[in-house]
Amino acid sequence: MATGPSFPHRGRFAFRFAANVFVGSTIVWAVLSRFEGVSPIWAIAAMVASTDPQVDVARRMIRSRLTNVFVGAAVGLVFLLIGGSTPWKLPFALAATVLISSYLVGVPTMWRQAPITAALVIASGLSQHTASAGVNAALLKVAEVIFGCFVGLAVSWLLSSLLPIPAPSGSSEARKEDNSR
Repeated sequence: MATGPSFPHRGRFAFRFAANVFVGSTIVWAVLSRFEGVSPIWAIAAMVASTDPQVDVARRMIRSRLTNVFVGAAVGLVFLLIGGSTPWKLPFALAATVLISSYLVGVPTMWRQAPITAALVIASGLSQHTASAGVNAALLKVAEVIFGCFVGLAVSWLLSSLLPIPAPSGSSEARKEDNSR
């Protein structure tokens, strides 16, 4: 069972998370479906992973997620640009991304996003016939993911401003409120 600052989502948190996902997926779909060659699927996945009923949790998630997206994108692009077009690039790039993310970057939250992004970049690139088309396709997928992350954070902030939920007991925010009384 997953754990985290606002998991499991029950009661008001479940409804807020559902509202965040509803609003966020509507925004992502409405915006990205207007562009030719763009798929909102990866952006929606990123939005769901980046939103949270608590804005501070969403902010931490997006920071970690974006760091690891950039690591995965960079490693994926390097592997995409070196050598020929071979599916063997994928396992080597994923292993390298895991090691770079683990030993050099060291952002434990959402660390799996780095190899996921590397896989997305390489798979998008290998599906094209030229290196430049591959890089363009890969960068477009990364842009979709980044857009979804920012929509998730924006929706978290907007809904928490419009429909505030009291901090759960035991959280740092709840302790601050108790200490101020």
